[in-house]
Amino acid sequence: MTVSVFAPAKVNLYLHVLGRRADGYHRLDSLVVFADIGDRVTARPADSLTLTVGGPEVAAIAGLGEDNLVMRAARLLAAQAGIGAGAALHLDKQLPAAAGIGGGSSDAAATLRALAALWDAPLGEPEVMAIALQLGADVPACLAGRPVWVGGIGEEIMPAGGLPEAGIMLANPRRPLPTAAVFQRYRGPHRMAGRFDPVPSDAAGLAAILSSRHNDLTAAALELVPEIGAVLARLAALPGALLARMSGSGATCFALFADRAAALAARRTLALAEPGWWSAAGMLTSGPAAIGD
Repeated sequence: MTVSVFAPAKVNLYLHVLGRRADGYHRLDSLVVFADIGDRVTARPADSLTLTVGGPEVAAIAGLGEDNLVMRAARLLAAQAGIGAGAALHLDKQLPAAAGIGGGSSDAAATLRALAALWDAPLGEPEVMAIALQLGADVPACLAGRPVWVGGIGEEIMPAGGLPEAGIMLANPRRPLPTAAVFQRYRGPHRMAGRFDPVPSDAAGLAAILSSRHNDLTAAALELVPEIGAVLARLAALPGALLARMSGSGATCFALFADRAAALAARRTLALAEPGWWSAAGMLTSGPAAIGD
């Protein structure tokens, strides 16, 4: 049996910082969605836990070894479930690392889903979610794999309901930007939560309501990677772009479009203008991809 799980890019359509806790962590409010752009984790039976990596973005994670979130997720799941079996894991890395789109977190979540299926792990959803939070604040949302409102430091998750179909393009100036560095630089503002109801019926309506929300980490990220400003300007100027914004802690930015065709056309235009950037286009997704055998 071989189990394959897609690890989609995570996108913060908005991200408000509500305040800072006594322990130094920031309280957040965000609408998190996922794109059909991402990595893939494959698992098959083996005597021990091993990991191989491949794909165009593998260089950034090749030196992590046992610190890779995929291996950490596998070890934690095995320990919590009392499983002695091994697995041969393979990560196909398509998303850039330290990019604000949850690549490592989504890989960890996909690993939990793949191994829970491979091992028939005797754990319920609350136990697996607890493991996810141990791996990082973004992993629980990535484990959900569908549009969610995120609160707290990432552990408070509430379904966001059905968002309208929308095309999306992601672009990164090839500058890694660690999340911790951005939060250390962040000095405000503190905002109110930005949640909304009802949900707009189309991509244009979604972009319109998001235009009054923000990514509060943008200014801090720009101080560290000024090229983010150029990415945002390029995206906003693309034909058909409804909204351009930074995702997460950056440096990846996104633009929303009416549909996939508009997003793909915009990506071709951007690739010609900025061939040194990483970019990809697709659609927002409504739920986690099925586990394949």
